[in-house]
Amino acid sequence: MKKLVLTTVLILLLSACKTNPFTGKSTLNFYSNSQMFPMAFSQYDQFLGENKVVKGTSDAQMITKVGQRIASAAERWLDANGYPGYLKDYQWEYNLVQDETVNAWCMPGGKIVFYTGILPIAQNETGIAVVMGHEVAHALADHGAQRMSAGTIQQIGAVAGNVAIQDDKTRGLFNQAYGVGSQIGVMLPFSRNHETEADRIGLQIMAIAGYNPEEAAKLWQRMKAESGGQAPPEFLSTHPSNDTRISNLTAWAPAAKQEARKFGVTTFK
Repeated sequence: MKKLVLTTVLILLLSACKTNPFTGKSTLNFYSNSQMFPMAFSQYDQFLGENKVVKGTSDAQMITKVGQRIASAAERWLDANGYPGYLKDYQWEYNLVQDETVNAWCMPGGKIVFYTGILPIAQNETGIAVVMGHEVAHALADHGAQRMSAGTIQQIGAVAGNVAIQDDKTRGLFNQAYGVGSQIGVMLPFSRNHETEADRIGLQIMAIAGYNPEEAAKLWQRMKAESGGQAPPEFLSTHPSNDTRISNLTAWAPAAKQEARKFGVTTFK
C-alpha cells in the first residue's frame, strides 16, 4: 500500500508540468482545461441562478466593457509571445452581482463575478480594471487547477503518513502536526504566491489595455483603509498583506508601462 501511494505521487508529479506563459515557470497542474472548464461553467451558472445578477445598468455595462478590454489585452500579449490559441477554450463572461461583500472572483475558463460591494472602492473604470486584471490573471495562470492539484498532493501525503504509521497514538500526533504544518507551511504560502502572481500579471495586462498601472497601489490603499487595519498576520492568510501588495504594485508599475509600450500603448487612463 505504501509503495502504491508513493508511486501514485510520483506519477502525478511527473505529469504535472505545465508552463505558465507569463512567468516561464513550470507549475503544479495535472488537471486539463477539458476537465476544469465544464465543471467551472456549470458551477458558475448555478451561482448566477441563485443570486441577484445586475443587468442593464451603467455599472454592469462597465464591468463587461473593462473585462473585454482586459481579455483582449491578454490575448494580444499571448499571441505576441508565442502562445496563439492559448485562450481558445475560454468562454469569458462578466457579471455584476448585488452583494455588499467587497470581492470579485474568476473561475477557470474566464467566468467572472464582481460584487456591487467592491464598486465604491474601485471608484471608477480604472479601479475596476485593477480588480479585473487580477481576476483574469488567475484564469490565465490556471490557479484554480493548481490549487486542486496541491490539495490532492496534500491529501495523498496524509494518506501516506497514515499508512506508514502503525501506532494509533503516533498516527494521531502525525495527523495534528501534518494538518497544521501542511496548511501554514505549504498551502497558505502557495495561495499567497498565486495572489502575488495575479497582481503582477494583472498589472501588466491592464497596462496593455490602456489603464494606468500606477492606480493599482492606490486601490489597495483604499482597500487597506476599508479594512480598518483588521487582518490576520500574513503567514496565516491566503493573501499577502495590504502593505505588501501596495509595495509590490508600486515597484512593478514602471515595468508594466514599459511592457505596454511594446504594444503601442503610450497613454493611460
